[in-house]
Amino acid sequence: MIAAPETAPRTALAVPLASLHVGARGVVESVVEDESTLGDETGATIVMRLIEIGFVAGERFEIIAEARPSGDPLAVRIGGSCFALRRREAAAVLVSVLPPSGQP
Repeated sequence: MIAAPETAPRTALAVPLASLHVGARGVVESVVEDESTLGDETGATIVMRLIEIGFVAGERFEIIAEARPSGDPLAVRIGGSCFALRRREAAAVLVSVLPPSGQP
């Protein structure tokens, strides 16, 4: 009998990637096209690009850096790649946050 793979515990609610800071890690839940987030007719293009570069449900991520002092853009590791995202773009990515390493 083959055991089901274990999954890491997630927080109950998905939050926008843009609300997180360096060291945060977790799992992508979805990418949403939201005019209030992306703010213009290019929103669908941005959503498609995010999906194409790997921001798909179930993919693990980690925020590895953010510019100072504004915190914009974020450097995000997704899969085996790193990308810089504006917080405006990151707001379209909903994620579940994993607890920090070393915590149950």
